[in-house]
Amino acid sequence: MSEHESNESSLVEHLIELRARLVRALIGLGVVLLGLMPFSRQIYTMIAEPLISQLPNGQTMIATNPAGAFFAPLKLTFFVAVFIAVPWLLFQLWSFVAPGLYAREKRLAVPLLASSVLLFYLGCAFAYFLVLPAVFHFLTTFRPEVIAITPDATAYLDFVLAIFFAFGTSFELPVAMVILVLLGWITPQQFKEGRGYAIVGIFVLAAVLTPPDVVSQLMLAIPMCLLYELGIHAARWLVPRPGGKEQPE
Repeated sequence: MSEHESNESSLVEHLIELRARLVRALIGLGVVLLGLMPFSRQIYTMIAEPLISQLPNGQTMIATNPAGAFFAPLKLTFFVAVFIAVPWLLFQLWSFVAPGLYAREKRLAVPLLASSVLLFYLGCAFAYFLVLPAVFHFLTTFRPEVIAITPDATAYLDFVLAIFFAFGTSFELPVAMVILVLLGWITPQQFKEGRGYAIVGIFVLAAVLTPPDVVSQLMLAIPMCLLYELGIHAARWLVPRPGGKEQPE
């Protein structure tokens, strides 16, 4: 077999493996989604609790779109299914790319992937249990008495998903810092020296990603500053030492 034919055969094998991994990932996601569908209303009620608990007794949400009351819980259920299935989806991705990695890359990839998932979950939990109750308490407490809050179900869902995404991705900061150091693009010392600029950038980012109230901005910026320090220490610990080259397994 010629080298050209060998390369074509290898490419076909990779495409077949990629298709198999995608199918398995979608099947796993589908199983989780089907398991959650009967509880879509309960899931939406749970997500709405931070706002409902701050509204006057007996007041609920409204649906300005006739289909909103039906599709909002379904949309939320899909995102919750993806949220739960993330470890399975990442496992399929890992199974596809792992054979081509170096031994050191494999040793580092697993804790980095696990840390990224854990930090994303932690960011979403922080947003649900602390940020949303504080934000809604602030917004409902300091409103004029002549203004009644009648939140739309779909708009509320979009707002909450945006908050979850903002906090989940922002909590990935230490992982991103470690990756930049491992790639050799920056050093832990440079991160330390640029701490002041980073803090300013964090507060600007918090102002962009969160609603225009000081509570949510501070509740995103302060944890990110702490995570920045964590990223510096993690990068120092994992910085590669000069040594011999490793070969793929």
